[in-house]
Amino acid sequence: MGFFDKIRDGLKKTRDNISGQITQMVNSFTKIDEELFEELEELLVMGDVGVDTATYITGQLRERVKQKGLTDPALIMEELQGTVAQLLEGDDSLHIATQPSVILVIGVNGVGKTTTIGKLASRLKQEGKSVILGAADTFRAAAIEQLEVWAQRAGVPLIKHGEGADPAAVVFDTIAAAKARGCDVIICDTAGRLHNKKNLMDELSKIARIIDRELPGCDKETLLVLDAATGQNAVHQAREFQDAAGITGIVLTKLDGTPRGGVVLPIKRELGLSVKFIGVGEQVDDLQPFDAAAFAAALFDMEGRPPVQVTLDTPDGPALVGEEPAAVAGSVTVEETPVSEAGTTPVGEEPAAGAGTVTMEEDHASRAGNAPVGEEPAAGAETAPVEGPAPEESEETGIPHIVWELPAMDGGEPEPEEQPDQKKKRRFWPFGR
Repeated sequence: MGFFDKIRDGLKKTRDNISGQITQMVNSFTKIDEELFEELEELLVMGDVGVDTATYITGQLRERVKQKGLTDPALIMEELQGTVAQLLEGDDSLHIATQPSVILVIGVNGVGKTTTIGKLASRLKQEGKSVILGAADTFRAAAIEQLEVWAQRAGVPLIKHGEGADPAAVVFDTIAAAKARGCDVIICDTAGRLHNKKNLMDELSKIARIIDRELPGCDKETLLVLDAATGQNAVHQAREFQDAAGITGIVLTKLDGTPRGGVVLPIKRELGLSVKFIGVGEQVDDLQPFDAAAFAAALFDMEGRPPVQVTLDTPDGPALVGEEPAAVAGSVTVEETPVSEAGTTPVGEEPAAGAGTVTMEEDHASRAGNAPVGEEPAAGAETAPVEGPAPEESEETGIPHIVWELPAMDGGEPEPEEQPDQKKKRRFWPFGR
């Protein structure tokens, strides 16, 4: 699966939630007017884009439409895609040029920090860099064992202490091991913490001081891992962590399982933070580097995969459903059949002039010499009277009507018809009589 296919498949729920509804709304308009922009802004807000960012996007879209003189609503989606791509443009690459460079991964509990570290280590190793991991999350149970499993999968070394050890000491030993082994990148896991926990935020400050003392002038990336399923709450987390820890980039995880992927837009617009990676699956290679143009294209890609083509077998060869049939091939025709001896006409066709039709009522009418039911008798044709009571005129309307006398029923059930005598079957005795 290609790079774009992974992003497009991972953004399916977000695409259905945002661009799917926007497309339906745009198709209901015949011209571009202010009402269209108001409904567009409302749909963006409902897609976790945020009020400020939605207002900014619609304002930029107005300017683009005005400059190009667009009047057809069908062209709105293309301009909206360009506006989103322009908004997301920025420095989305990792700055890890020095040897060694440090990547510090932070975030609240349950967002996928440890999994992100394992996938990132595997990606950097495939790029030819030597990576070492530091298990500085000594607070959560089984966090060290989980990171150890990911280190084995990625094939990189891991520096760890016991549970409850000082995280800053783990980082110190990891830096010393990286210097001794000549590693290119150090990736440190940290314990999940909330921005309002002062002691945990002070712990991050202590780790930062250790890194600055042991590796002065090195490239350092502080990546905040956010769960896309939290929506606007992820924006608030990013704002608070930015003030406390000096974030340099965002890793947005679990995009494949939530329709709230629009949270990428306010993170970039309101906080100015670049999204470095996005998680679009559970496999090792499902952590993809963020690309603004590819993300916008996948977000508004309504075509998706090619539709399934169904073929119909025709006398002149197969024909695809939805194609215009040729002059003869693919067309459905009803062959005319000659009138049978009984005077019947094929089902679905009007009877020809003078052709006799056989109906349920004709059996009695034809024997009596009358014309079939529903047809006018021919001029001069002799008609035999129908046996039955003569019509009587109604005293109120003067319209003749027929009163049929039905034989009186005795209230009993009809007698069953006599069945012909059947030969009595011989009974089979398995053990004789």
